Parts: sequence; structure tokens; C-alpha cells
Amino acid sequence: MPTTRQALARIIDTCQPGTLVVCGRVAGEVGNHWCQHHGDSAMTRLDSGSPNDAFPLPQTQDLALITDTLEHLRHEQGEVLLGQLRNYGTHQIAVVVEANSPEWTFTDFIGLGFRRQAELEDETNPSILYTYNIDSYNHKRAWNNPDNWANPEMWGKAWW
Repeated sequence: MPTTRQALARIIDTCQPGTLVVCGRVAGEVGNHWCQHHGDSAMTRLDSGSPNDAFPLPQTQDLALITDTLEHLRHEQGEVLLGQLRNYGTHQIAVVVEANSPEWTFTDFIGLGFRRQAELEDETNPSILYTYNIDSYNHKRAWNNPDNWANPEMWGKAWW
């Protein structure tokens, strides 16, 4: 099992972000390392105690890394954070949450459109990595086209 730092480093290396949002200690360390070695990248740091105060973000970001945060927020605040990042803030999101967190379950993340990517080893508690990518979230469905529409002549003309 990879560590949180290793998993986030792989994600950031694969994504090659020009703009990055980080929230949490480990996310900040990984983000700082990336920005030090890629001078053309920019990083926005959210306060893990009140991350929702930063919204709306000044521009859409390429990647968000969230660690050590959701476990310390009320569940509603965490949902708002993930929803803001997903809907308005970033193209890709990586969230690490403690595996035994009573507040956050698999269905919470699935309901927000995230995918479970990996179980991680950490110093104290095992964690789980969830990711969201807007490019692969809503896959194209074969049935959603004019050929399978009830009135193909009306495709794209009327919205109700």
C-alpha cells in the first residue's frame, strides 16, 4: 500500500497541474514540493479550519488536494467544500480521509461523484483516497442520442 504522500505525488505528476488548490498539512507539503520544481505553477492554500471562506475561487483550478481536513469539519461543511470544488473550483480532486472516520463513508463520496482509488498507509491511521475527474465523471451513454429519442426530429430544439 502506498503512503498518502506517494499517492498524491503520483496524482500530481500524472495531472501536471498549472494551478493547484491544497487544504491540509500533507496536501500542502506535496503541493509546495510540486511548485518548487515547477516554477510556472501556482498554488492556492485553503485554511483547513474554515476552507469554505475561500470561495468563490478567483479561477478554475486544475487540481485540488485535500488531506487532514474532512475529519475536523462538520459533515455539512465538508459536503459544501467538496461540492464547491467539484462544481465551481477544479477539474480534478483528490481527497484523503481516515478509513475509520465515522462521519465519512463510502456512500458519501459516491453520492458526490467520487471514486474510491486506493487504501493508503499512514503513520497513525489507515486512509482512503477518493478522486473526482470532471472529464470521466459523466460517461457518454449510447442511448442518449437522437436515434433513441422519442421524437428524434425534436432533438436539441425543445427543452422542458
